[in-house]
Amino acid sequence: MLQPLRKPTEVEPGRLGRLAKLPVFFDLHGKRAVLIGGSPGAAWKAELLAAAGAQVNVYATEICPEMEALLARGAADGCLTLHRRGWTPEILNDAALAVADLEEEDEAEAFASAARRSGVPMNVIDKPGYCDFQFGSVVNRSPVVIGISTDGAAPILGQAIRRRIETLLHPSLSSWASLAKAMRKRIMEQLPQGLPRRAFWERFADLAFQGRPPENMGSSLDDVLRQIASRPIGEVGRVTLVGAGPGDAELLTLKAVRALQAADVILFDDLISEDVLELARREAKRLMVGKRGGRASCAQGDINDLMTRLALHGKHVVRLKSGDPMIFGRAGEEIEHLERSGVPVDVVPGITAGIALASSLGVSLTHREVAQSVRFVTGCAKTGRLPDNLDWRGLADPLTTTIFYMAGGTAGAISARLIKEGFSPDTPAVMVSNVSTDDERWTGPIAELDHASDRRDPSKPVIIGIGRVFGRAGQVSLGSAPASAQRLLAEA
Repeated sequence: MLQPLRKPTEVEPGRLGRLAKLPVFFDLHGKRAVLIGGSPGAAWKAELLAAAGAQVNVYATEICPEMEALLARGAADGCLTLHRRGWTPEILNDAALAVADLEEEDEAEAFASAARRSGVPMNVIDKPGYCDFQFGSVVNRSPVVIGISTDGAAPILGQAIRRRIETLLHPSLSSWASLAKAMRKRIMEQLPQGLPRRAFWERFADLAFQGRPPENMGSSLDDVLRQIASRPIGEVGRVTLVGAGPGDAELLTLKAVRALQAADVILFDDLISEDVLELARREAKRLMVGKRGGRASCAQGDINDLMTRLALHGKHVVRLKSGDPMIFGRAGEEIEHLERSGVPVDVVPGITAGIALASSLGVSLTHREVAQSVRFVTGCAKTGRLPDNLDWRGLADPLTTTIFYMAGGTAGAISARLIKEGFSPDTPAVMVSNVSTDDERWTGPIAELDHASDRRDPSKPVIIGIGRVFGRAGQVSLGSAPASAQRLLAEA
């Protein structure tokens, strides 16, 4: 039996959910605003109103140093005028809005009643019952302005949200938004409505989030317009080598977070933590291309070819590396390959494991009178053994701090070679797994590095520090530490 045909039907959009407050933006440019009070809180509100272009009239018999300093230096826009007297209802006439810092309840009630009679939107600081509107946390990339409200329930949470948003929005976004405002009329006139105009603004938005100011594209508005309009859809993308640091997501740079948020594809090592990947753009495709000693690994040539192929198809590829890309990360090979293929490449540095080691132990790698230099050295060649061409005589300098990367399996050989070159067997050393993530840690003399290495978890990446600066490093025993290592901790 044939089923009856059904005609397409229009479906109404879902209902907007409840809003605790309506987010609106006042145009205060050139308008009069009244502010009552001379406290630090009032000073901040006065600066905020003036930054929005208001002519702020401050009424206060006494003012705090913060208000005095604000009046002396002025605000980013608008103007500030101090009236050394208390407030009266007539000052609210013709005001666009009014703000007051009043401690006494009866005074706040009188102000609110006067504002209502004058038809002026009002706010009494820290008294929600006398507020027609509230101030939220502000992310300022003007003309892009983002306001954040928690309906007064959690101001600190609002500030935390503001900080998180600010890490994702590069300061150059302000210049791009100003440019969009300047060119909008011309685009409306020159490009027909529909796909051509939409395609232009999509290219514009892609450029705005790349972290480069529009001035890089030319010295005039016409130059920028031509470059944006001439960019074909599906043009060559780019690759960003990003240092993910030692594992703790809070150690990422702001630039690294922005790159992760702008990526189309992320190629990451298997040492990258889940917390770091959580900060990436949700829509980004993620591909693990890890390389680990003694395990099945992706060939470097295959990684190079994959990055190039994706970028040539117009993708923004983030190559996410643990630590810093430029320290034992084979970034040089990747950059050379990409440049030969005509793919633009940027580098975002990260905190390398050696620096994270020093921070986690509270140890200065170049502590005065203890160490005059620091060296970062690879502890493993392609063969899996110690490199043959290391400057062991230089590494045995007692005034040098040495950080050995990828040295878990060669710790005993490092110890033996340094002692052979004249290093004291009692020289302090540390061995740490998964730096910055509170994993295993051992401290002791280099003579016992071999023993400590035998007891480590071979599946975890290890970094070794050697030098007198580690003499006072704390110890978390890796297995059962040798007795002399326990003595060293007790003497520290």
